[in-house]
Amino acid sequence: MAADGAPGRGGVLHRVHVVEPTLEDYAGHCHGLVRSFCDAATGFDVELWAGRGSASLDFGDVSLHPVFRRRLRVLQLYGLLGRLLQGPDPVVIMTARRGDLVLARLAAGGVIPPGRLFLYFHWFRETGSRVAFLRRIARAQPHIAILATTPSAAEVFSRAGFTNVVLLPYPLTGKHAEEPSGDAPFRHLLYAGAARRDKGFGLVVDLVERLAGQRSAMPVAIQISADHYGRYDNATLADIGRLERIGYPALTMLRATLEPDAYAALFRGAVCLQPYDREAFRDRVSGVTLDALTHGCPVVVPSDTWMARLIRPHAAGIELPSVDVESLEHAVRTLVADYPGYRKRAIAAGIALGRRSWEPLIELLARDG
Repeated sequence: MAADGAPGRGGVLHRVHVVEPTLEDYAGHCHGLVRSFCDAATGFDVELWAGRGSASLDFGDVSLHPVFRRRLRVLQLYGLLGRLLQGPDPVVIMTARRGDLVLARLAAGGVIPPGRLFLYFHWFRETGSRVAFLRRIARAQPHIAILATTPSAAEVFSRAGFTNVVLLPYPLTGKHAEEPSGDAPFRHLLYAGAARRDKGFGLVVDLVERLAGQRSAMPVAIQISADHYGRYDNATLADIGRLERIGYPALTMLRATLEPDAYAALFRGAVCLQPYDREAFRDRVSGVTLDALTHGCPVVVPSDTWMARLIRPHAAGIELPSVDVESLEHAVRTLVADYPGYRKRAIAAGIALGRRSWEPLIELLARDG
């Protein structure tokens, strides 16, 4: 809302505070997720509270507060929640974690009223101690609204005692591909997003090494950008060094975090490699999978995961029962051999997913506002 209290977009006086302390740049999916919500929330004046590095990013017509510093983030969030929860406007934490429940409980100074705090959990690993923790928070703060990306995560929060639990599948955050045509042939294999051990980066390096040994000319594009704070784990650093030493002529290494248009362009004509750790991603949302389908790009993912369940109805890629380099290579060659067919099905999956929206959250905010 404007400083003088004038109506915001659409002449509506409702204001919502969106909080994303880790949002620093275009890395990962924080920017796309937040920008998508800001574009959808046309009936609200959005106040966005993000990391200090976000000052140069584009969020459309919102009021941006680039305030969070990495080392002070927890204290800053505690102070911010204390202030915002004393006011009349709803607060949405876009990528909520368990610690946010603790901070909210402590910062509120009492029971948070209905319609005031919305926490969007993208995944939740269920253990006995974690569920006991949720029960304690639910008893103390029964009116916190929980948004969950998967039915199983929503069920965990409901069982723990939260009474306002809403299923909000992870929204697509980009413009979907055009209908397929004959002029979109296979272009390259693609590993997109941050280079991480749990995302199978080492296995992708194994595949490049295998292709090099076969004297293959199959093009490969690999992002090796770090996380939000420029960090790599030791195993990933070793794998990056190994990748550089292979000397594969058809390899493109993308070291910098890309802006949205350049990132989206990677998926055209691509096969997206996601040999992620099955246990870590069994019920965990992958923004890369959504990005791939948004742009008509078939994917390779582990079976028995959220990613596999997403592509299965449209056969928009291949599920790997065994996540190893031999299976990965076989999947790649299968997809490339019928790339137009797989691309067509990936686009169909993206269009179907595009029907999902922010409506469940927008309706809650409008109702409670």
